[in-house]
Amino acid sequence: MILDRRTFLKTAAVTGAGAAFSGTAAFDILAETKTPGSFDFVFFTDTHIEPELDAAHGCDLCFKKIAALKPDFAVMGGDHVYDATSVGADRAKTVFDLYQKTEQALQLTVHHTIGNHDPFGIIEKSGVPSSDPGYGKKMYEERIGKTYYSFDHKGYHFIVLDSIQPTDDRLWEARIDDQQMTWLAADLQTVASSTPVIGVVHVPLVTGFLTFAGDPTRPPGRYSTLSVANTPQVLAAFEKHNLIGVLQGHTHVNEIVEYKNTKFITGGAVCGNWWHGPRMGFAEGFTIVSLRDGKISTRYESSGFQSVDPREKF
Repeated sequence: MILDRRTFLKTAAVTGAGAAFSGTAAFDILAETKTPGSFDFVFFTDTHIEPELDAAHGCDLCFKKIAALKPDFAVMGGDHVYDATSVGADRAKTVFDLYQKTEQALQLTVHHTIGNHDPFGIIEKSGVPSSDPGYGKKMYEERIGKTYYSFDHKGYHFIVLDSIQPTDDRLWEARIDDQQMTWLAADLQTVASSTPVIGVVHVPLVTGFLTFAGDPTRPPGRYSTLSVANTPQVLAAFEKHNLIGVLQGHTHVNEIVEYKNTKFITGGAVCGNWWHGPRMGFAEGFTIVSLRDGKISTRYESSGFQSVDPREKF
């Protein structure tokens, strides 16, 4: 059996097989990386699809505009549906069916990220017992796919993380859990330090949202839900790697924060203000990501959707 470089290194990272090779040999294998190419892909997030508010039409309009651009692929930043956490099985299946049907308009490969509205029945008012076969992330995994994983494309390494952790008291917290942190460390061992890395996460790792849009009169919650609680730990895992960008969703605003040579890019929502018009002045839309010789740049595009029930919402 012939193993490719990444398969070998993943196996070595997990089993310790790499110890049988000299440090020079291991370095030579890591050095065999592709020169970063140049291409465009699309990042879209927070579709919050539902049968109401003309949301399916809004998603279809957005997806067809994305498809016309002919990007290499698309990355979905989470919150596919509205909502699976607080409802019973019939409603959850309805909105997931609607999303999967509507996504076909993209006609390209889509890499998915789990959002806080995507787990099934985790909020107590749903009435769903934890023994339900689809409970938590199981329905998402069966219908959409893995909640964290990595992939490579034209010399770039992409890492998709799961920032949604249900709590024992039937709520959720934004955190990258210990199991993922172990996996992340092993995954990064297979990536040369010079390889440009792009992270994807639903709840932002780094954001200015709490500064420019936070409500100072609102008491602090029990759990961190607007940014990842253990961001310093996650960023430390990337310290010896070329993390050029992190794509984020959740806040429905278009924002870029630069920190230590990394752009933390939060995309505006496909649904805008939850299908009630623009959110804080940011129209319904998606982000075009351009990668050129190891560098990242973005631009935000409106889908052109017009709400059937426009409302202001902070």
